[in-house]
Amino acid sequence: MPRSEGAATRPVDAGRARAIAQAFLSGSGFGRRWDYHYARSKLRSDPLYPGVCDALRGTREPLLDLGCGLGLLAHALRADGIGLDYRGVDNDAGKIDRAGQAATRAGLASARFDCVDLAAGIPTHRGSVAILDVLQFISPDAQQRTLDAAVAMLVPGAKLVIRTGLDDGGRRARVTRAVDVFSRVLGWMNAGPRAYPNADALRARFEAAGLQAEFTPLYGNTPFNNWRVVATLPG
Repeated sequence: MPRSEGAATRPVDAGRARAIAQAFLSGSGFGRRWDYHYARSKLRSDPLYPGVCDALRGTREPLLDLGCGLGLLAHALRADGIGLDYRGVDNDAGKIDRAGQAATRAGLASARFDCVDLAAGIPTHRGSVAILDVLQFISPDAQQRTLDAAVAMLVPGAKLVIRTGLDDGGRRARVTRAVDVFSRVLGWMNAGPRAYPNADALRARFEAAGLQAEFTPLYGNTPFNNWRVVATLPG
């Protein structure tokens, strides 16, 4: 089992969540307002973004967000006063288009978004890397390639920040898998869960690469088995 590095981070407060979600509000009717409602609900219920902001606070290197979805991390970083150059990539062209529009509405001048199929190749980058709720949706071989590529991108002082479910056989792990499957059925995710990483294997991989790794529970009041993994290349 991974070791806890402190209490789970709380979600974004109501006022900040509403302000961030405004950038995703376009058109009229519930269908066109889906991203607004999703962003606001996600920020208010999931401690993901405060947890990632805490991990990246004090870093200066540019950030590559692999599997960025709607790019909520870019908005959360700006709202938290963390002014990193940000690039988000995802293989969902629709989400990338809407992410770019929301970033423009919010005035995120240092954020850009590109549609990239990570199965075909990882973008070139030097700096910090975020991989949030992605690893469980790709095969074990693809996980290894993605992690190897991300580790190679790190420069001294940069961080690899991962949020993922872990394969520990517990109740939270079973709930996480069920909801990930349901998200695929609903069509929100364009892939279903493939394999959840093993904490011991992740720790051994990072130690072999000379990285300092920390594992922190990041599920808050949710029923999911989500953990934040931060691997740092010492400066």
